[in-house]
Amino acid sequence: MEKLFGTDGVRGVANDDLSPELAYRLGKAGTYTLGRSARDKAPLVIIGKDTRISGDMLEESLSAGVLAMGGHVVKAGVIPTPAIAYLVRELGADCGAVISASHNSFEYNGIKFFNKDGYKLDDAIEDDIETLVLHGANMNGYATGADIGRACERAEDALRRYTDYLISGMETDISGRKIVVDCANGAAVRAARMVFDALGAQTVFIGCDPDGININAGVGSTHPDTLRAAVMAEGADIGLAFDGDADRLIAVDETGAIMDGDKIMYVCARHMKQRGALTGNLITATVMSNIGLRVALENEEIDLQIADVGDRYVLEMMRETGSVLGGEQSGHIIFAGRNTTGDGLFAALRLLEAITASGQSASEATSGIRIYPQILKNARVKAQNKGRYLNDPEIGIAIEKVEKQMKDEGRVLIRPSGTEPLVRVMLEGADRAFIGRAAEELADLIEKKLG
Repeated sequence: MEKLFGTDGVRGVANDDLSPELAYRLGKAGTYTLGRSARDKAPLVIIGKDTRISGDMLEESLSAGVLAMGGHVVKAGVIPTPAIAYLVRELGADCGAVISASHNSFEYNGIKFFNKDGYKLDDAIEDDIETLVLHGANMNGYATGADIGRACERAEDALRRYTDYLISGMETDISGRKIVVDCANGAAVRAARMVFDALGAQTVFIGCDPDGININAGVGSTHPDTLRAAVMAEGADIGLAFDGDADRLIAVDETGAIMDGDKIMYVCARHMKQRGALTGNLITATVMSNIGLRVALENEEIDLQIADVGDRYVLEMMRETGSVLGGEQSGHIIFAGRNTTGDGLFAALRLLEAITASGQSASEATSGIRIYPQILKNARVKAQNKGRYLNDPEIGIAIEKVEKQMKDEGRVLIRPSGTEPLVRVMLEGADRAFIGRAAEELADLIEKKLG
């Protein structure tokens, strides 16, 4: 792996790119870097994972690295990523780690860290950890004798603390709602049942039979057609789909229409403004958000600020500007003051509150936002070429030509993937046929030049 950390931790094919040896070194380096604030006591690290078959292997290796540095480990078991961010704060830990590759297929896995305040690491700290791992620093050697760390299993207690936190924040009765919940055969399987059973919703669960290899396989937020079919078959009021580590939410209304992160933010922003809870009448999204979100928010006299892609960059901008609601079209939704990262379950409850309070159906609540057609194509390139499209004259001329043809009724957005050897080509505009052809042509050109 040329560089360890991408936009969301370290990812790769488990037992290949992301080996047990690498997980062990990450455990050591993470504990050394993030546990220094512990000073005169052993650092405490909380580790969670999703349902991938490689999770046990990497959990043991990561834990061994922490223990070798004299840190103590709490193994929270299969649990949503945002639960670890919450538990780090709740239990006063020095850092947290999650073993998950989010929406990727089962053969991939990843490791990401949270600091003692429950936030994802900034680039400088990731660079420090990466330097220690890649350059073999001894990190003051190994702990010996009584200084070796200890591990404890607290899976049930950890999960219960998190779900109690989610339930305690619910201010609206949803017991009459019929809801389909898709857990992607991932980390939300137990947590979602605990939450929705406690709230008394009429819940139909799908994607809740993990076997180690079926995470995200045809279910979850990246495969909303499965949820759509279930909502229509059940005559449900709404469907809610999480990704493999449950930090994303995509919904489906009662008509089968998909409610992506843009629509969810729109509904929640309106509700928060009506309650006087939308500080500065401002929300934060990314360059991937649809033009329609900006137009709809303008109609509600709500301002929109744009951050780089990645929920940690959204959160950084929110903290700088005081925005209390932000997120991504992909379904990472952050409610500042309550979350330090995207939380699919928390966002689902806020969405249900907003729709219930409006007295409308899910489709009626989103009727004020028109989503412009958007086409996304992936160009597979060599990893070292991901950023070189910026300097290729032929690619530049092709992009400029498309932009001129769309005039002011669309846009071209091209960016490298943070986790895969891909360049993502996104076109947005009123004419779906045109943007589809143009996106295909641009992706083919980029792949030809840089693949």
